[in-house]
Amino acid sequence: MKKILSIVGARPNFIKIAPIDKAFRKYRKEVEHKICHTGQHFDDRMSKVFFEDLKMPRPDFYLGIGGGSHAEQTARIMLELEKVLSEECPDLVIVPGDVNSTLAGALVASKMRIPIAHVEAGLRSFDKTMPEEINRIVTDVVSDYLFVSEHSGTHNLRSEGMDDDKIYFVGNVMIDTLEAHYDLIEASAVTKEMGLEQGKYILATFHRPSNVDNREDLEALMETLGSLAKERTLVFPVHPRTRKHILTNGLDKKLPKGVVLTDPLGYIEFLSLMRYAELVITDSGGIQEETTYLGVQCITVRKNTERPVTMDVGTNHLVGTDLEKVEKTAKDILGGTTKPGRIPELWDGKTAKRIAEIIMESFSKD
Repeated sequence: MKKILSIVGARPNFIKIAPIDKAFRKYRKEVEHKICHTGQHFDDRMSKVFFEDLKMPRPDFYLGIGGGSHAEQTARIMLELEKVLSEECPDLVIVPGDVNSTLAGALVASKMRIPIAHVEAGLRSFDKTMPEEINRIVTDVVSDYLFVSEHSGTHNLRSEGMDDDKIYFVGNVMIDTLEAHYDLIEASAVTKEMGLEQGKYILATFHRPSNVDNREDLEALMETLGSLAKERTLVFPVHPRTRKHILTNGLDKKLPKGVVLTDPLGYIEFLSLMRYAELVITDSGGIQEETTYLGVQCITVRKNTERPVTMDVGTNHLVGTDLEKVEKTAKDILGGTTKPGRIPELWDGKTAKRIAEIIMESFSKD
């Protein structure tokens, strides 16, 4: 029997691995799939809740790494993960996305000569000041299976000299999770409980250091959100890091009544808020994809995106970090200037099935 170990550590990883875990259950007589949670996100509301919402099995291994600098966090994951891989000797390690757990897992497995599958390979922002970009590039270089979610990924990998026989365009596995839970997302009572009128509020999320770590930048951002809250109620589920900076700088006391700060939400609740929002404003990567699938207008407050299909095909407006432009674009959208958008190719809820089939076919040739 073959053994596969998937490594998760942050919210997007859980969402990507849940359908893959489910897909491998079809092959349970031939393969054992285990999950290692690094503990990169150590707040219960940011990690445990996703295992509950997504009905994933409890992780087989929990490393309890917690926070720290990028170097410290990556190094600690590598040290602890090496022990797990030495004991388990998996035939394949699966690493999703672009967080520090992804990079650490890929490096340790590569050094131990364990084959690696990178889910969401080939995405590029072409901005090496972003830690995630370094994580993506290095992980792709050492991986044996490069599972691509959009055609830009295939183009990027080929231009970097990757072998075609390692590249597989399989679609977006995050959409598998969204599709599987769509009925629950639509049925959630979260908008009613929060007193929101569906289609008449803004949802905002921010966590990137470039937007929230500097006091002046964060204060300007909160002023912009406050201004938009005069147009529509603005709901802001706050990442723990962002909340810390808001409270430290006393910015919570300056917010107008229309801004609703909440704790991080579970997957179903958050996706339901997204589903019924008139507009989402974010600096997240994955949210650009989820809003595109849901047909919800999205403003991305970044200078670049590693997910160009969300702009070219979907509903994403990449406006940069000029907050005056963010506010103007938001008001234009609220006034009816929207993108029609459509669902990109192979974002059909069957990506995990394709990934499992490719891996099992490869195993059969060993």
